[in-house]
Formats: sequence, structure tokens, C-alpha cells
Amino acid sequence: MGEINEFIWKLYKQNSPADRRDVNTVTVYIKDFDGGEAVTWGGDKINVSAIYLRDYAGPMELKWEFTSLMYHEMTHVFQWTGEWTCPIPVVEGFADYTILRAKYYVDAAAKPGDGDKWDQGYDITARFLEYCDTLVPDFTTKFNNMMRKVYQVSYFQNLTGKPVEQLWKDYKAKYPGKKKDVEG
Repeated sequence: MGEINEFIWKLYKQNSPADRRDVNTVTVYIKDFDGGEAVTWGGDKINVSAIYLRDYAGPMELKWEFTSLMYHEMTHVFQWTGEWTCPIPVVEGFADYTILRAKYYVDAAAKPGDGDKWDQGYDITARFLEYCDTLVPDFTTKFNNMMRKVYQVSYFQNLTGKPVEQLWKDYKAKYPGKKKDVEG
């Protein structure tokens, strides 16, 4: 977990304790529960589903999947969410973006250009954030740090000069073989 913490702090440029959420201890529970792979709650607690982990055939696959889950869930511990004004699909997109950057992304995850809307969540939003990083270096890091107190969709325009709807259209145009969005 320490290695994952350091990766997240470096990725999001949280270089000192003053730049980070004030969390001293994270407790991880592995127990039987249905309804997901893992969940972060209370700001410093992570439940990992033992039922989910049982599906992994060998120790290497299990270790890889558990590590991927920890990158995702530990991001929730340290990311800024605008004091929960940020929509949950976007929060989840940031966590999957961390997995993507840590190279713990599964082959079945979204490819660049996939998705119906930018805030679809998880891997779709992660790929869109990755695209925005190509437009503005450290876009996702800057966006995360802007959300310390409040989330505003206008942060996209503040950072790139374009509203998110235009960015999504540009993103989809970059990958013409992918399904076109209908919502913008």
C-alpha cells in the first residue's frame, strides 16, 4: 500500500501532507460480500470482496487483480472530489485513470475512443481524461487538484479553452471507428 500511496501522490502532485487529504491509516477488509469488487467508505476504509477474488485461478492473476483494485480504491482515499460535489461516474473515472497510468489496466477495459459520453464513468472516463492529458500536460492532475473544495464542469474549459462537450466531440472524431455518441 505504501508503494501505491507514493504512486498516487506523485501522479496527482500531492508532494506534501498539506497537498493531500488528511488520512493517517487505511484499513482494508477482505470479506464475503456481493455487489462489487471493492468499495471505499468512510474516507479510510476499503472492503474487498472475497467472493470476487475467488474467481482468479492462480496466485499471479490474483496478485495482479488485487493490486489493480488497490490502485483504484486507494485513489478514492486520496483524490479530491469537491467535497462530494463531483458526480460519482467522474470520481470513478479518476480512479480508473490511476489504474491506467499504473499499467494495471485489464485487457477488457475501454480502448481510446470507446463510450457514449465523457462522464460515463470508470474506464470510459479514464480514457477521456487520458486524451485531455494529450491536450494539456498534467490535465488530470490539475483537474483533480482544482476539486479540493468544489467540482465544476467548467474546469475543462478553464484548463483547455474548450467546453467539455466540444472536447468529447473532438475525442470521438480522433477515433472514427468507434461508436459515435448521441448525448455529447
